[in-house]
Amino acid sequence: YPINLNERELEETYFIPFKACIQQGGSRSIMTAYNSLNGRPCTANDWLLNKKLKQEWGFNGFVISDAAATGGANVLHFTAKDYEDAGKQSIENGLDVIFQTGFDSYVLFKKPFLDGSINQPKLDSAVARVLRVKFQLGLFEQPYIDVDAYNEVDMNAHHTLAKEAAEKSVVLLKNDEKNVLPLQDKFEHIAVIGIDAVEARLGGYSGPGNHVLSILEGLQQYYSNQKNMRYTAGCGRECKLWKVVDGQFLSTNQHGRMQQGLQGEYFNNIHFEGNPVLFRIDKQINFQWTLFSPDPKINYDFFSCRWDGMITSPETGLFNIGIDGNDGYRLFINGKLLIDTWNQQSYHTHLNEFYFEKDKAYPISIEYKEASGNAWFKLIWNVGIHDSSDKKINEAVDLVNQSDVAVVVVGIEEGEFRDRSHLQLPGKQEELINKIAATGKPIVVFIVGGSAVTMSNWLEHVNAIAQVWYPGEAGGDAVAAILSGEVNPSGKLPITFPMSEGQLPLVYNHKPTGRGDDYNDASGQALFPFGYGLSYTNFEYKSLYVSKTKMNTSDSTELTFTLKNIGDYDGDEIVQLYIRDEIASVVRPVKELKAFQRISLKAGEEKEVSFLISPSMLQMLNEDMQWVVEPGTFRIMIGSSSKDIRLREILTVE
Repeated sequence: YPINLNERELEETYFIPFKACIQQGGSRSIMTAYNSLNGRPCTANDWLLNKKLKQEWGFNGFVISDAAATGGANVLHFTAKDYEDAGKQSIENGLDVIFQTGFDSYVLFKKPFLDGSINQPKLDSAVARVLRVKFQLGLFEQPYIDVDAYNEVDMNAHHTLAKEAAEKSVVLLKNDEKNVLPLQDKFEHIAVIGIDAVEARLGGYSGPGNHVLSILEGLQQYYSNQKNMRYTAGCGRECKLWKVVDGQFLSTNQHGRMQQGLQGEYFNNIHFEGNPVLFRIDKQINFQWTLFSPDPKINYDFFSCRWDGMITSPETGLFNIGIDGNDGYRLFINGKLLIDTWNQQSYHTHLNEFYFEKDKAYPISIEYKEASGNAWFKLIWNVGIHDSSDKKINEAVDLVNQSDVAVVVVGIEEGEFRDRSHLQLPGKQEELINKIAATGKPIVVFIVGGSAVTMSNWLEHVNAIAQVWYPGEAGGDAVAAILSGEVNPSGKLPITFPMSEGQLPLVYNHKPTGRGDDYNDASGQALFPFGYGLSYTNFEYKSLYVSKTKMNTSDSTELTFTLKNIGDYDGDEIVQLYIRDEIASVVRPVKELKAFQRISLKAGEEKEVSFLISPSMLQMLNEDMQWVVEPGTFRIMIGSSSKDIRLREILTVE
């Protein structure tokens, strides 16, 4: 999506982690985003890559595009006339390496590199940057390694580290007054529900993992001699009401031979006028032409298609069949007009009933028009779809009724090209939770996923909730340790959980709004704020002391306080330091996280915690876009989350 942000917003918020990686971490390569920034593709953005990254930040590594992003300018941004133009623009505007998905793609870009039309100093710079890193890595002296790197991996040590990472990242979101967590000895019969308890998903772009242990396996191993544990899948993350018609059920008679699929006739207009520009057999009607046209011969944003052939069903019965797609279409089966949405210009799923006899071939014809681009078109039916989710929910409820406590593991669907428009649990998982809760048995919910979930439909009906993210190859061990109390949860939310999607964007470090935090129909407050996370124990913050409450703009001061574990469990607390510039020449955030520390304390133990407040924590961009520390007062806040501030002091800079 196009990003339009001014330089202040970029510098104060979005550039901060990148600058840290480059200037403090020493990163030697950086990948550009697919999107455009302020009107220019990031792969060919002179301000971003040359002026900001290389000149101002002093980056001396190389810049590489994301996969196919350079040529993607032709399709995504329309700022280049062809691949050659896109490559030339990118190199001249700061890109050093063009990354495509196939080696043969180089022929699309090579001409400007060979005919001298690319600015020679810019090309020399790109080559030099790549060679410099290769020299630094010793690739000219020793281009290959001889050992099998996989055999050099210490699997046991890595599994131990994976377990520690998972344990420290789990965020306890709720543990009501019944204190079901950690599991008490009286719970002898445990029901484990949910496919995420057994799938052990590692998250998008992860490999298969090494010796991956699922949550169910981890619980079974931990409680092998102590508890009676039984599992059932429940309803899963999806509730499918239809599927794309498989190509094996579509056929076309072409030149006396039956072929799989339907005959497509494509026109470069939306009225089927004139001769088709393209004939082809489409083996399945399952298309998402969002970034391109069906074929280079076809207009991507103004075309029509007619598919003809035969359709058979593997079953006899009255089934729903139709189209999942956008813009106008008609569906004919056996000469009957079954669906007609020719004048609709939006996305919709439309199905109608048709009686099929098993293995009998019926003539099928589909007409489709696309008048603006971004086409989505699928031929769908419910043949072979037998929704068993209600049955599986009932099986889960029956199992819980025979148990002392329910551990329900739910999850979300997300990833590249899998953006979510709603943040509730997908499928019928909310119904599953509520029906289990209705049994009256204690219920613990573990959430698997990498982003926020709304919970208003079930939050008050469960006793405990923990966000386990994608807990990794040792996730089963980690969740078992948290559930049992062997490990005290200590993770804090790095994102804000909203009550509903309508509150977004919702961040802790927003600028003053001048309008309060409420909507007409709901609160503007977060469901769970940034930095939030519960523990099985409680921590007391006291005795705040600041070595200097008055100082000049170049001074630093030390802040100390006492943290005490006043509960019954050993545990870690992640203490957080927030700062607010109370009066400034430009609008500043209501608070900003500047530092944090993980402090481990035995039950009853206390420690002195200190932070050094340096000028870099107080600096800001003034009206002239210069980083300065302005004289004035700064509110220093110490807390357990962005909303749970325990100690406060005022610092004056003169």
